[in-house]
Amino acid sequence: MKHLFYILIIFISLNSCSEYQKALKSEETSEKFTVGVKKYEEGKYNKANRLFQQIVPNYRGKPQAEKLMFLYADTFFQTEDFYSAGYQYGRFVTAYPKSEKIEEAAYKSALSYYKLSPVYSKNQEETYEALEKLQLFANIYPDSKYLPEINSMVKELDYKLEKKAFEIAKQYNRIAPAMGTFKACLTSCNNFLSDFPGSSFKEEIMYIRYATAKELAAKSVEWKKEERLDDAQKYLEILKNTFPNTQFLDNSEKEEKEEKVIAEETK
Repeated sequence: MKHLFYILIIFISLNSCSEYQKALKSEETSEKFTVGVKKYEEGKYNKANRLFQQIVPNYRGKPQAEKLMFLYADTFFQTEDFYSAGYQYGRFVTAYPKSEKIEEAAYKSALSYYKLSPVYSKNQEETYEALEKLQLFANIYPDSKYLPEINSMVKELDYKLEKKAFEIAKQYNRIAPAMGTFKACLTSCNNFLSDFPGSSFKEEIMYIRYATAKELAAKSVEWKKEERLDDAQKYLEILKNTFPNTQFLDNSEKEEKEEKVIAEETK
């Protein structure tokens, strides 16, 4: 019985393969469609995709085209080809605005772009595009069942952009003594505070801005020093007023006291 079971499995597998190969080589679009749908339902998305790809142009304007185009887009999504999935779902939304699948297609299109968003340390072009798609979905379907997920993804991507901008400012601050990037750091800090006023990094960015401005003033020529010290003092006051109990300022004041003690001892 055990041997018969394995023989049956092999027979079914061979029959399935021969069915797929036959459809792949066939000139009958209906056969490719039928076998493609079968493979899709079996979870064999790569095989379904190959068959659908051959017949998509032939089904335009036909009754089965709507189903074919949705399944075709979904084969890309299921195989994690999110570039193609986002594009094909978008085509479906445009071509079939009255489809009962349009909301799902629009959601999966936005989700595909979200999936393409890279880690924060890389170029964030895909992240901006994903946010645009997600926001568009939220505007069109404000009562969608997918909205909680959409909002969660938007929040995650926004944080990624915050983290990217924060790390850029920190990097400018880190290399400033050697590379002279004080002004670039100050610009990055000001841009960050403008773009992300409610950020969890706000306190640290304000401190970095103050510390950078103070160091820039210390390294400036005499005729620029007073003006830059005033800027640093202004940033210090903003930090104190916004975060009266900031830990960063405490550390800074301790460092200044230690530097003064060391300077007096070496006189």
